[in-house]
Amino acid sequence: MEKEIATRLSTLGHPQRLGIFRLLMRRYPDRLPAGELADALALKPSTLSAYLNALLRAGLITQERHATSLRYSINMTEVRRTFDYLLNDCCRGRSDICVPASTRKGIPDMADRKYNALFICVGNSARSIFAETILREIAGDRFNAYSAGTRPFSELNPFALEVLKSKGHDNSDLRAKNVTEFTGPNAPVMDFVFTVCDRAANEECPAWEGQPVTAHWGTPDPVSAEGTEAEKALAFQHAYGALRNRIMIFAALPFDSLDKVSLQARVDDIGRKADEAEA
Repeated sequence: MEKEIATRLSTLGHPQRLGIFRLLMRRYPDRLPAGELADALALKPSTLSAYLNALLRAGLITQERHATSLRYSINMTEVRRTFDYLLNDCCRGRSDICVPASTRKGIPDMADRKYNALFICVGNSARSIFAETILREIAGDRFNAYSAGTRPFSELNPFALEVLKSKGHDNSDLRAKNVTEFTGPNAPVMDFVFTVCDRAANEECPAWEGQPVTAHWGTPDPVSAEGTEAEKALAFQHAYGALRNRIMIFAALPFDSLDKVSLQARVDDIGRKADEAEA
């Protein structure tokens, strides 16, 4: 085991291999095609291939064929074995020195309180706005719903506003926001953070205070839809429907009887099943 650990640490000692590992960790349990990894990290295909092969040989990631492409994911079993070895052997199990300070503070009680949920996209113009509005409408008595974009500036999309209006939602208080609004010292502490577009999920996001439950619920971008006005409008309807279905399942979870680990598994499962249904 010690030789394996040394190999893995050496493999992760390269900045770009570490970047691939970190991205796949953020997207776990998703499996990402090589093209998406290359685009997100600005790597040439040949360079990416060499780095992926090194991570595969070290046992840190897995490879799976999907149709005509290869997709990559974290080998979580082996990564956990690596972390466990470092904690138990190098740190002698001393959580006071090896566990991050934010974890030592303890996990807040998830039961019997109003939760804060944030939906993130690159542009806070459609999908994240849909999610914020839907959750507030469905479960506003139990959730404070927020949304934000990673771009420095964005505007609400008129097609998105029209869809919300047609569904009977109140649009009067909606506005486009940047994610920095939710990272300052006076920002609300999030219990849940969801990315709803792949580009936002692949970006470096802040280390959220309180270690919220996070998940990626990727939804096709209706703003990029082409065709007639009717076809573009239909893309917004599909995005709204996909997010509504996920949020309906999410809001119905028995939060008072689930611990944080179980909640994380449930929200991951919501995204995974939705992706399988849309494939």
